[in-house]
Amino acid sequence: MCGIAGIWDFSNPNQAGRDINPKILETMNQVQVHRGPDDGGYFYAQGVGLAHRRLSIIDISTGQQPLYSRDKSVVIVFNGEIYNFQEIRNILIQRGHKFQTHSDTEVIVCAWQEWGEACVEQLRGMFAFAIWDTKKQSLFIARDRLGIKPLYYAWLENGQFIFGSELKVLMAHPEFKKELDYYATEEYFALGYIPEPRTIYKNVYKLAPGHTLSLQPGKQVEQLRQYWDIPFKSLPAMSEQEASEELIQRLKEAVDIRMIAEVPLGAFLSGGVDSSAVVALMAELQDEPVNTCAIGFDVKAFNESQYAAQVAEQYHTNHHLDTVDAEDFSLIDKLANLYDEPYADSSAMPTYRVCQLARKRVTVALSGDGGDETFAGYRRYRWHMNEERLRSLFPSSIRPGLFGFLGSVYPKADWAPKIFRAKTTFQALARDPIEGYFHNFSILTDQLRQSIYSPHMQSELQGYNAIEVFRKHAENSPTDDPLSLVQYIDMKTYLVGDILTKVDRASMAHSLEVRVPILDHKFIEWSSGLPSSIKLKGQEGKYIFKKSLQSHLSKDILYRKKMGFAVPLEKWFRGPLKQRVKDSLEGELMSDCGLFNTQTIHTIVDQHQSGMRDHSAAIWSLLMYEAFLRQVHN
Repeated sequence: MCGIAGIWDFSNPNQAGRDINPKILETMNQVQVHRGPDDGGYFYAQGVGLAHRRLSIIDISTGQQPLYSRDKSVVIVFNGEIYNFQEIRNILIQRGHKFQTHSDTEVIVCAWQEWGEACVEQLRGMFAFAIWDTKKQSLFIARDRLGIKPLYYAWLENGQFIFGSELKVLMAHPEFKKELDYYATEEYFALGYIPEPRTIYKNVYKLAPGHTLSLQPGKQVEQLRQYWDIPFKSLPAMSEQEASEELIQRLKEAVDIRMIAEVPLGAFLSGGVDSSAVVALMAELQDEPVNTCAIGFDVKAFNESQYAAQVAEQYHTNHHLDTVDAEDFSLIDKLANLYDEPYADSSAMPTYRVCQLARKRVTVALSGDGGDETFAGYRRYRWHMNEERLRSLFPSSIRPGLFGFLGSVYPKADWAPKIFRAKTTFQALARDPIEGYFHNFSILTDQLRQSIYSPHMQSELQGYNAIEVFRKHAENSPTDDPLSLVQYIDMKTYLVGDILTKVDRASMAHSLEVRVPILDHKFIEWSSGLPSSIKLKGQEGKYIFKKSLQSHLSKDILYRKKMGFAVPLEKWFRGPLKQRVKDSLEGELMSDCGLFNTQTIHTIVDQHQSGMRDHSAAIWSLLMYEAFLRQVHN
């Protein structure tokens, strides 16, 4: 696991590349030293410079980067792991290629020489890499299918193209301009993160999952190509028992290939279904005890460590538990620096702590991320399908008027459990399915977002609404099945923009590699084709996943109420962080930036702290945006 960076400069009209300033590239690379503390390396040629930071996992003795082809015509910097590299290596040897190392990095180089841009279609793993081919005079950049590993890029006004594993790498370039993207701000306050391909800055992008980018001298426009998408292609008919057996077989294989490492290896164990499933299969695949790590909270309502302990005892793991103080809000300022742009998932704090714990004992950890998106585990899927059934009872011609009226007259009850918030349900039913799902999903409603924006911000948005992110993916979806469609949208937005971003930054902050077997692309290709009826059966999410695990895990683990990594924001903002909230959100930075209606923000803070309303999601989002602005202005 590593960090990569680079500069490409063929802006000269005569197509001759300009020399790369080594000091600039070295500065860019140094800000991501946490991603690869073991080693660093550079490559320079006319018009191109590549940089790498290394965390040694496989082929520790000879896997240094940048890595060259035997004839020195191809050079690569690579972040990630290729799990089928031995298989590809054997194919390439049969085709006449000779290897100098035992690393997966060299396999990518030879695969490039054999298949060109199609080399990515051979790779099974998580990756972001850049290849400079001297003979072809081309720069080729690729990101893995699900977006497990990050990659940012930008065109500078001086004609240079720059890229890196984190946004801070690009920001270290002296020509980088910190010009805010207003559309990204709207997307952030709707979703709590900024979805691919946008970033918080104008003209700066994330390479989307399953995409490649290529550049050639004389062409100042990148060639973007999508090489993979989640198929949602229906599988041949099978019984639930057959599906359960094949699911375990396929998932076990995905876990198995992720257990190869020359360093200590373990797993996160939250006590939830997904991480417990991964640990159970790991225990069956190795003789020695699995190293497992969990964190608990000193407040019972947020603590599920007893379930992790139950799984650890069942499989005799080498279990480690740290208890986190429920008043542990010391990471708030650190998060802004960690993510480089606004990021409002408060579970980033316990995720940071569990990575910190894991790194004390292992260098590689397997996680259960992706299970909820893959097998419809979130409660919002149940709500969405319930709403879809209600929509089907009324003609589309009368739904907007009928439910719009009911939504307007029904009293607002944000304080109540969701089942009693009929106003929200009526408002969702008045919309089309995508709009309804977005409405239920948004952390700040359309109305609340508009109310916190200044007139200047509203003018800059020109009516843009973050729902366009969902609509774009819905248009590209390979399925129109109601459940599969929203799963597809989540995998394109929430999974990569929130979940995987959170895990990557938290783990890399501690030089820890995290592998995600449930997001193995072959497993996803298969599981996406399972019928929706056995993913969400009645009100039971992850039905077939849980059924397949009944011989591996107890009912207490499989069928208990989902908790997740929650933190007590509502309490914090009325207690120990009360003054911090007022100072931050009502301070000069928020008023001077010109983006916000300060009177509305004052009302939100006052209503929350008086106990009148629960505005914890809005306050946390604003607090994280303010922390980001402070970082920008430092």
